[in-house]
Amino acid sequence: MKNFLRKIKSDPVLMAAWILAIISSVLVRPDSKYLSYIDFRSLGILWGLMIVIQGFRENSIFEKIGEILLKKVQTGRQLAAVLILMCFLGSMFITNDVALITFVPFALMTLHSCRREDMMIPVIVLQTVAANLGSMLTPIGNPQNLYLYGLTGMTLPDFVVCMLPYSLFSLLLLMISLLFIKNGASALKERSDNYQIVKSFGSKKQVIVYSILFIIALITVLRVIPWYVMALIILATVAVMDGKILLRADYILLLTFIGFFIFTGNMGRIPAVSDFLMSVASGREYLISIIASQFISNVPATLMLSGFVTNYKELLIGVNIGGLGTLIASMASLISFKAYGNDYKDNKGKYILVFTIVNVVFLLALSCFKYFLTIIL
Repeated sequence: MKNFLRKIKSDPVLMAAWILAIISSVLVRPDSKYLSYIDFRSLGILWGLMIVIQGFRENSIFEKIGEILLKKVQTGRQLAAVLILMCFLGSMFITNDVALITFVPFALMTLHSCRREDMMIPVIVLQTVAANLGSMLTPIGNPQNLYLYGLTGMTLPDFVVCMLPYSLFSLLLLMISLLFIKNGASALKERSDNYQIVKSFGSKKQVIVYSILFIIALITVLRVIPWYVMALIILATVAVMDGKILLRADYILLLTFIGFFIFTGNMGRIPAVSDFLMSVASGREYLISIIASQFISNVPATLMLSGFVTNYKELLIGVNIGGLGTLIASMASLISFKAYGNDYKDNKGKYILVFTIVNVVFLLALSCFKYFLTIIL
């Protein structure tokens, strides 16, 4: 409990969400309508996915997949490609946060063991970009996608078709970026004897059960079964099988969502504020979401803007591409920065510089690509 309270106090986004919620509740007194602000379906599905994916992580499934893939690589560029693509593809199904939590430490250990620390910063930076961009293709790739998918009632084909051009172009940019990694064609040295990223692969029984729960979560996202049925199944199954996993969901993120739901709901009930925000955001969804994401990150930007826009597809594209740019444009980016900074404290400044340059280049390239699509379609 003490650790949880410490996390609450140290999370600026959570604090900002609830400060705004409390201030807005002075303007709009709490009443029965407050419950209608909260998207319980999105929160329930997000919680379920967090629990299931945490169960997979506890059984080292993702690291095992990475180990299998790395057995075939022979050069630095091939190694970088595998590490980056694991984040790009993995984030589509396990979220950008979990992809980085899992594969960035994996990359740090692997590059160190191969004595290719010269590749460390570019690979970690590109892993971060890959996770943020790969996650935009699917409704479960990141929290803002899950929320907008539920809010808009889009079908899965509509969602994927909307984001597919940007995902493919992002993949092309990532592959081109590999050409700029120094000494990429050099052969890898044999990994050191003490190399061991995966200590154990866990229980096959648990992996099967979590796989079934993951399928249940996916069909819930597709609106086949009610979210509360999914939540009860996951709660009961995991409580019996491995109860400690229930404590490892990101409850800070869920509380942040609730704070912003209250704030945006209250703002929507103040005619002057609502009309002003709609006039500012309407027709400028992409630009406004990009700008807002740079300062408050893309998940809060989504929650704050969603009540005051009309073109949700533009908002969807904007908050996903808006995860590029500053270090806080996507809070997932801080995961990589902290992981790298813990091992290489003296190089934090260089990391931020490379990160910013690469992110700005990708942001400009994708924005130009979007403008091109607007012209030809």
